[in-house]
Amino acid sequence: MYDVVIIGGGLVGLATAYQYLNKFPDAKLALLEKESAVGLHQSGRNSGVLHSGIYYKPGSQRALLCRKGKSMMEAFCEEHGVDYELCGKVIVAKDESELSALQKIYDRGQANGVRCEVISQDRMLEIEPHVKGVQAIHVPEAGIADYPAVSQMLATQITQLGGEVHVNTAVTRIQESAQDVVIETTQGAFTTQHLIACAGLHSDRIAKLAQVDTPVRIIPFRGEYFQLTMQAEHYCNGLIYPVPDTRFPFLGVHFTKMIEGGVDCGPNAVLAFAREGYTNTQLNLKDLFEALRYRGFQKFAFKYWDYGLSEMRRSFSKRAFVKALQALIPAVTVADLAPHPAGVRAMALTADGEMYDDFAFANTARMTHIINAPSPAATACFAIGEYVVEQFA
Repeated sequence: MYDVVIIGGGLVGLATAYQYLNKFPDAKLALLEKESAVGLHQSGRNSGVLHSGIYYKPGSQRALLCRKGKSMMEAFCEEHGVDYELCGKVIVAKDESELSALQKIYDRGQANGVRCEVISQDRMLEIEPHVKGVQAIHVPEAGIADYPAVSQMLATQITQLGGEVHVNTAVTRIQESAQDVVIETTQGAFTTQHLIACAGLHSDRIAKLAQVDTPVRIIPFRGEYFQLTMQAEHYCNGLIYPVPDTRFPFLGVHFTKMIEGGVDCGPNAVLAFAREGYTNTQLNLKDLFEALRYRGFQKFAFKYWDYGLSEMRRSFSKRAFVKALQALIPAVTVADLAPHPAGVRAMALTADGEMYDDFAFANTARMTHIINAPSPAATACFAIGEYVVEQFA
């Protein structure tokens, strides 16, 4: 009998296990991951940004847990020798029409306790000489981190603290009773006092296995990237973001310095044909039909059809992708872009076609399900874990 079993070997699951064992050092804990290693999906296929929390609604869990989690992530990286860098970020207003939206982002940053300032065009060009814009917000505390290395270090720490990490262990059935929770897997059954599910792209399915109702369905959206060639890397010194168009649920294409070197550009956002579909040729009919049949997705697609068409066009046209990038850095050309791996984002949509815009949890007597953990979940993972573990105090 385990004290707790955690489903999901991404950053949120790993950090939750780590926080649990630090709070309850004598606990018997097992973490279950269906893949052959931890951190292979959203945790290992993101832009690596250490978010400041500037965009999120003040008082929301995203804002609060991002701010706390960022400090905790930095401390963990310092303690365990994992690479991170506070390279800074500029959010660029390309013309006067975006100045009002830029001010609203700044106001949110101030409300959330983010160290940031509105800067002039001259100051912006000192920081990022190749950017086109009239004004910007500078966020010096924004940065980048080696999240795959964080995942690996967390798995090591969990085992050193006495926990178990079981890979190649897919969950097939969950049964909760008054006495315990039984989790059946491809590697046998695990019986536990408590279950914490951190299943990312499959969070709604794991909840369904456990007969837990959720207000959302996970729809996979592929984020497609390019990488600047070595000759073009000098175009970007840190993180360069546009002012997001508030009519749409994405931040827009941007430039991101990577912790391992280089600069990635993107993401484009298109419906993935599989929950783990990292190319436009990867198809899972069950995943695709499930998404297309969901009324929430149908309403979402109808509402944003014009935006979706432009994203699809950039997916198939490198020149269209470059045109979007040139809105920030006009000097970028088709020849400056090299292939870069894509990621898949777990977008939680309600039945009304609205994107669920915060972290979401569902609880029963013996289970906690993290239903929605969008960006900045990687940055916030230690704070999310702490938040969940506090329920067991």
